[in-house]
Amino acid sequence: MINLALKEIAHSRFRYILTAIGLGLLIGVTMTMTGLVRGMMDDALALIRGTNADLWVVQDDTIGPYAESSTLDGDTYRSIAGLPGVAEVSNVAYLTAQIRYGNKDVRALIAGFDQNRPGEPTYLVAGRPIMKSHYEAIADVKTDFKVGDKIGIRRDEYTVVGLTKGMVSSGGDPVVFITMQDAQIDQVQKDNNSIYNDRNRLAANPQLNRPGVSGLVQAVTESQQSNNKVNAVLVRVAPGYDPITVADNIRRWKYFEVYTYKQMAQILQVNVLGKALRQLGIFMVILAIVSVAIVSLIIYTMTMGKIKEIAVLKLIGAKNQIIAGMILQEAWGIGILGFFVGKTAATLWVPLFPKHIEFVFTDTVVTFLITLFFCTLASIIGIRAALKVQPASAIGG
Repeated sequence: MINLALKEIAHSRFRYILTAIGLGLLIGVTMTMTGLVRGMMDDALALIRGTNADLWVVQDDTIGPYAESSTLDGDTYRSIAGLPGVAEVSNVAYLTAQIRYGNKDVRALIAGFDQNRPGEPTYLVAGRPIMKSHYEAIADVKTDFKVGDKIGIRRDEYTVVGLTKGMVSSGGDPVVFITMQDAQIDQVQKDNNSIYNDRNRLAANPQLNRPGVSGLVQAVTESQQSNNKVNAVLVRVAPGYDPITVADNIRRWKYFEVYTYKQMAQILQVNVLGKALRQLGIFMVILAIVSVAIVSLIIYTMTMGKIKEIAVLKLIGAKNQIIAGMILQEAWGIGILGFFVGKTAATLWVPLFPKHIEFVFTDTVVTFLITLFFCTLASIIGIRAALKVQPASAIGG
């Protein structure tokens, strides 16, 4: 029996391979989007994973420092430290800033932490931990900083003393760690021009330039250069205690909002990244529909181009199952070739993307199976057209 699939491929190699390449590029884009989703979810958890904390204590009626503004007094941790089940507490502060390095600016998340407490980066790929209270920093390798580099944050200069890896914000920005004292200053620090303008505004305002009042306003202005606020308190639960029970105890007696690791991860993935993930999902569905349409059109065109051959096969006794199987082989061949083209393309262009893209073996297997499934659907139109061919048409010309 003649294998119609191999015959068609042999006589239409250029069109067949070109179709597989086009499908492969669509598959490559789909695989890249899947990897992007994986990377975004992993990035969202990187910072909270690196804190080594069990609970996040934040301002009441907020969902934490990563999704919205949260402000607590700097001494809040003292009242939490004495509660049952609390092994260790620490303050953290976060702000997004443009870091000056040479002639360029690097967007990064500044993370302030208490030294030797939860929130301090524990894994370094180079350098050493922060030893001084001021003007030392640990940067993620994604910043391209090196140990010993001088970087500018607001009005101050910091020395990079260590490098960590994989510490990024939910938006994919690299994290730069500094001490809590420095972070509190940087949160409210004004530039020299702002300070100069505030003083001129005070001098020019007759209502504020009265004896006594001017001194008070001046003191308030100067106090804005210092800060004793934090964004959250990290809690490490003592062995043998349930984090949920400890969290409920903090809510009941201290009137703060408290989230466990699982709850904080859900906030980041649903509240912070939810819309972006849904958009990527819609694009993936659109690409799948386009892929099915392309394969369907090509298979139908190839099928209609060999009507006489199909009629001859029916005339010599070929069953419908054999003819349908041959057309299905063509569709699967396009799918398999396209999958390997897409996988190769995705592997080659992923390093060009600034965002973290993570490929998982199970996703690759699922993509391959979905590709075969879609190619099977795409072959239905061609199979239906082939089964309607009458054997007599082989004689009628």
